[in-house]
Amino acid sequence: METDPWPNAPELPRPVIMDQRWTDAVFLHWRIPEAVAAAFMPRGVVPDVFDGSARVGLIGFRMQGAGLGNGPGVPYFGSFNEINVRLYSREADGTRGVVFLSLDASRLAVVLAARAAGIPYVWSRNRFRAASPSDPSTGYSVQRFRGGARTDFAVTPEFDAEASDPLSVHLTARFGLHTRFRGKTLYVPNTHGPWPLFRAQVTVLEDQLVAAAGITVSGPPESVLYSPGVRTQFGWPRVLRGGNSFG
Repeated sequence: METDPWPNAPELPRPVIMDQRWTDAVFLHWRIPEAVAAAFMPRGVVPDVFDGSARVGLIGFRMQGAGLGNGPGVPYFGSFNEINVRLYSREADGTRGVVFLSLDASRLAVVLAARAAGIPYVWSRNRFRAASPSDPSTGYSVQRFRGGARTDFAVTPEFDAEASDPLSVHLTARFGLHTRFRGKTLYVPNTHGPWPLFRAQVTVLEDQLVAAAGITVSGPPESVLYSPGVRTQFGWPRVLRGGNSFG
């Protein structure tokens, strides 16, 4: 099978503003028309397409030990499940990122702080489904407190099937996010090593979050991946087009 080398992460602009670990990550992706994704792009970025199409992702992972700067993780508030719906973006100079349509979490204080910074977190009740000897599947379930949208998805990883094909690298080698904040588009950079990625088989999938974000998909996901996780750090944001530092 054709493979792509994992790109080196750009040097992270200082100072480091957050350090955290993402574990038990499940990635589900569907192909969508580029024009559909374009309607959600912040000013200054366009959909980052692959093989002529955009992708929408439903991703769940366990946030662990999130802390400010290089400091230790914040007790309680620094560890929680996150389930997000996202698209993929690209600047004119080729800088690639992620555009989040929603991010579900159970920590209300985290949700409120993130929303104040322009990140579309949603307060939800959620649960991590851990693999067991009787059930090897891993996944997440969500029930939103407002609006009632929910999701339940799980996969069985195939640990003998490493995923290093071009599409898998395209979807996961992302070192920043694009977001709107006070009328401007920001790029928030992060850095992490290559995801240890494995192919997976869907065992449960009943989702309303992608539709709640305004995107319609049908059929099974085109790409199904699992990763034990990576450690990541976030750097100082920058404003697009202005060339000025954030703040």
